[in-house]
Amino acid sequence: MPTSADRLFRRNLRLARKKWGAAITHDLRETLRAFSKDFCFSVSSGDLLLLDQRWYVTHVGLIRLARRNRCHGILADAAPEFCDPKQARWAFRATVYKSRNCRGFVGYGDADPSNVSFLVHGAEMRVAETRAVNRALRKAYGIGICSVEEIGSFAEPPQSQREPKKLPSQPSNGNGNYGGPKVRDRLCQLIRQHQLDATLVKSYATDFCGVKALRDATREQVENFVVHLADWIEKDRNALLCQLNSYPRSEAGAA
Repeated sequence: MPTSADRLFRRNLRLARKKWGAAITHDLRETLRAFSKDFCFSVSSGDLLLLDQRWYVTHVGLIRLARRNRCHGILADAAPEFCDPKQARWAFRATVYKSRNCRGFVGYGDADPSNVSFLVHGAEMRVAETRAVNRALRKAYGIGICSVEEIGSFAEPPQSQREPKKLPSQPSNGNGNYGGPKVRDRLCQLIRQHQLDATLVKSYATDFCGVKALRDATREQVENFVVHLADWIEKDRNALLCQLNSYPRSEAGAA
């Protein structure tokens, strides 16, 4: 008779195959089986993400694990000797107490504009605290895989603050065609080559261009997005995948 861990693994595997398809190899499947059995991680609850053929646990997954194990408390404080607010550089020390008599499991986290995505510039303090808590929780409960929030990123200035690089000019065909056939083909090529989720890319492109529907974007906006996407893939594919997976799939592509 299947155990609750077996049923959870089957649900996780079914959803993982639906989300990531052929990317789920035999090794990844067996690792997922272990995570399902040992930690009760749930793919549907957002406990795990697959990025660049590696499993990553999320902050949500670690907090849920702590609640299931009746974690006694988590204490997080800034480490002032490693902080420089003027440079947006922060470091935190987190301590996880698994029980009333636990001496505590300590983890450190740091963040500054050089190791976070430009999308969260200005929130380095919160990123540092989250990373510290995640590391302390992973140490307390013996989680060997990295958390997705700990992934660093090459810093990029916001699109409005940098000179946009453009693809070779093409005859303008107006709006509604995603920037013309050559730009559209380049975007499709990037999606296929790097196994991106086309629906999530469309949602990201809509946000990037600042429009309600991608068909309303101008050719120049789409060109800039394609260049931006290619640059980010080359610099830090993991951070890009994390950004794409932040879009709810129920809403992705609704535009």
